[in-house]
Amino acid sequence: TPCRRLCTFKKEAKLVSKRETMEAERSEEVKLLGTWASPFSRRIEIALTLKGVPYEFSEQDLTNKSSLLLQLNPVHKMIPVLVHNGKPISESLVILEYIDDTWQNNPILPQDPYEKAMARFWAKFVDEQIYVTAMKGVGKIGEERDAAVEATRDLLKLLEKELVGKDFLGGKSLGLVDIVATLVAVWLMRSEEIVGVKVVPVEIFPEIHRWVKNLLEVDVIKKCIPPEDEHLSYIKARMDRLKIKSVQ
Repeated sequence: TPCRRLCTFKKEAKLVSKRETMEAERSEEVKLLGTWASPFSRRIEIALTLKGVPYEFSEQDLTNKSSLLLQLNPVHKMIPVLVHNGKPISESLVILEYIDDTWQNNPILPQDPYEKAMARFWAKFVDEQIYVTAMKGVGKIGEERDAAVEATRDLLKLLEKELVGKDFLGGKSLGLVDIVATLVAVWLMRSEEIVGVKVVPVEIFPEIHRWVKNLLEVDVIKKCIPPEDEHLSYIKARMDRLKIKSVQ
């Protein structure tokens, strides 16, 4: 009957579509150039894992940059670099948006244009304000370090206000700003143990601490952040090197 033929056609069309999708996924080549301890390449791993995208990770030695890295990112010569079907994309915020546009399941950016613009704003704020300011205190002691800590806290207070009434910076679920701000939740807060200064004390930043707790309960985050003991050893060694340089 016409109805039976139509149903059969729809089933066959679905099977073809599913087969084509599976073949397309198998043909995708995704490679990430990064370093295991970098918050900037780790955030790309979080996004790819959240999207369920298989990828090859290529650990880079930034003290002896590979010809591959220099070839794929001749402008900045830095990680991370995402290579998708032979095409390289650099700069972590650009890569995160590319991932969200390319693999549209589990979106990390809102659909609403205003909310999307705000997410981009806060992501840049974390990288260009909080990170840059916090780094000014690395390897420093005394007044220089104290000034950097206070300046970082002033910026974090703005993030604190953004978290009031929210489970995540992305709202009810993990989003772009949460992924970018793992830089605060993991790298900055772990470094407190090494520096011996509480940059993000719970009595001043209860909302940030509540958010960190929520964040660290997300399976994708737990899977993609560096192992704590190994990471702390790395941070300590890096800070020791920076201290030596600052007194030379």
